Amino acid sequence: MSTDDTDRHENAGQDVIAVDADDTEQELVNRLDAHTDDGIRHRAFTCLVFDDDGRILLAQRSPDKRLWDTHWDGTVASHPIEGQSQVDATIQRLEEELGITPDQYGEVELTDRFEYKRYYENAGVEWEVCAVLQVTLTDTTLDPDEGEIAGLLWADYDHLHDHPEWYRQLRLCPWFKIAMRRDFATQ
Repeated sequence: MSTDDTDRHENAGQDVIAVDADDTEQELVNRLDAHTDDGIRHRAFTCLVFDDDGRILLAQRSPDKRLWDTHWDGTVASHPIEGQSQVDATIQRLEEELGITPDQYGEVELTDRFEYKRYYENAGVEWEVCAVLQVTLTDTTLDPDEGEIAGLLWADYDHLHDHPEWYRQLRLCPWFKIAMRRDFATQ
């Protein structure tokens, strides 16, 4: 990785956890390297945030994101750091990105895990073993970090799944589309 890459990408100095197809930790790798060229398979998570009415909170990724900028995610996605559980990483990112604290929801439930690989324009790649976690908010007060989140939208989850063509203008993140499809397949 060049000095120019480190200057351009604030997370270039961070590491992610490289894993095998079974999500067994292999080694730490540079985050930028994991998302460049053909990528390196690594551990990730996405958390789907619901309200008591069955709506999902969609979060539009910041235009400053290197990959899938301005795409809509369901709701936060990131990478745990070494020694951090998926649940702890989720709790941390919910608070950092949306101001959602643990007193606003009950259990963080791990519902699925899948591997995927998707290239994004000419900017990079996601090759992840992605855990899917879900929470239901009892208090929907939000305080989004504008450096992470460009917009928020509550959507009826069943309607979004049943009529994805009506939501095309949102440009959903690929990991969210996979997580939603698999979630409905198990219901």
